[in-house]
Amino acid sequence: MNTPLSPDEIDRIARRRAGAKLGWYVHAAVYLAVNLGLAGLAFATEQRRWSVFPALGWGLGLLLHGVSVWVLGSGSGLRERMVERERARLRRRQDGL
Repeated sequence: MNTPLSPDEIDRIARRRAGAKLGWYVHAAVYLAVNLGLAGLAFATEQRRWSVFPALGWGLGLLLHGVSVWVLGSGSGLRERMVERERARLRRRQDGL
């Protein structure tokens, strides 16, 4: 069904996936550091409410980044199943079924 991958292809794919996951971890660390700093600034100025808005907006971006890496990223179970379904559908269409 699937053709076996060469060692070079396996290495390339593994490096790409690891890089995407590392990128998400860096994004999450920067998110935490900046938002803790903003919360500290808001607490020091006794105007606590404003700091939640950047955290929520950026948090949504972090969530979407995580979905793209962990759920929809290359090699994820969901993506692989969808690709396989599309391949099967295209083969059936090509075979005239």
